[in-house]
Amino acid sequence: MKTDITRRRILAGLGATVAAPAILRATRAYAANPTIKVGFVTPSTGPLAGFAEADDYILEGLRAHFAGGITNNGKTYNIEIIKKDSQSNPNRAAEVAAELILSDEVDIITAAATPDTTNPVADQAEINEVPCITTDAPWQPYFFGRGGNPAEGFQYTYHFFWGLEDIIANFTSLWEGSGVAKKVGGLFPNDADGNAWGDADLGLPKPLAAQGFELIDPGRFQPLTDDFSNYISAFKDAGCEIITGVMIPPDFGTFWSQAAQQGFNPKVATIGKALLFPSAIEALGDRGAGLTTEIWWSPNHPFKSSLTGTSAGDLANGFTAATGRPWTQPIGFKHALFEVVADVISRSDDLDDFEANATAIQSTNISTIVGDVNWANGPVPNVSKTPLVSGQWQKDGDGVELVITNNSHAPQIPVGGDLQLLS
Repeated sequence: MKTDITRRRILAGLGATVAAPAILRATRAYAANPTIKVGFVTPSTGPLAGFAEADDYILEGLRAHFAGGITNNGKTYNIEIIKKDSQSNPNRAAEVAAELILSDEVDIITAAATPDTTNPVADQAEINEVPCITTDAPWQPYFFGRGGNPAEGFQYTYHFFWGLEDIIANFTSLWEGSGVAKKVGGLFPNDADGNAWGDADLGLPKPLAAQGFELIDPGRFQPLTDDFSNYISAFKDAGCEIITGVMIPPDFGTFWSQAAQQGFNPKVATIGKALLFPSAIEALGDRGAGLTTEIWWSPNHPFKSSLTGTSAGDLANGFTAATGRPWTQPIGFKHALFEVVADVISRSDDLDDFEANATAIQSTNISTIVGDVNWANGPVPNVSKTPLVSGQWQKDGDGVELVITNNSHAPQIPVGGDLQLLS
């Protein structure tokens, strides 16, 4: 690994959120080809495990593709990907990120799946001055949740995904087309996502009000709560016909079951995070059909891999053929994460220098299987946006299928059906 570790960097590591022993790095023992180590933090277990369902499939394909190495300035580098499980816990995510940086001595660290994973990993990387690329979390809780200043940005940590402005635009377009009353019940947990989505200034309240929607927000609930009675009562009293928010699947399952028991039947339910995965919808039984959510990636997205030339459809179908399970949205973004990594490795002016690698990330301009990634385009430093559409889980034979019903803010992605109100 790197031979130029500084005292400042060691002290920064000791001052990180999770204490970890600083390790002086010896000169790398070069084999025929030197090795670039890439750390990858993901919630393999816990309530966010749906985000990691396709990890093994994606990593198997990537390792096969990288078997011949990556060429940089005429030299071939082997690629080693080291995966760590965050256990869906931000403290654990910080801990394993510190392990990857200080013990495994990775050259680049990556992470995906909600701010509970991306933020603590990025914080460890920034403190220890290690280049970091993350995805699968709206950019506002990633950037502002870490204390980001748009006038300055971060030096080592970069993120690509969509933002809350895209969620708002898609959700309101979907609701406008439904013809239902503009009274919206908000479900926002006391976590990074919930606090960002419900934030009075940066979240949903102001934009919804500007478009004529009345948001009823009874306040934050603790994740894994077992009683939503007060929320349901508030929504019924206000005459809410729309429900929205951002929740983990177990919390929405609890809310949706109690809503049925207490006679609350909204006409549209559009929930972020909880309704992304087929397994979560199947767990809801018949009441899973008709629910709506954001769609960041699908087999119908008109993009292909810069690594393999594989289309979105072929990547999704390959997962189903290999596992027997339906495609999930993180498939594309996990693959794209390593498209960016490979591009950075191939372009860096000096792979033995962290600053050069961070500069290579900053100058990225690549078309991936999830769309273009280019940090020069903002909206703030260290953030590149990808397109977002929305849609609905609709019955498909004996199961359900996620159908794109609204593409008004990303017309290059085709619609697959019309919105149906909940019965």
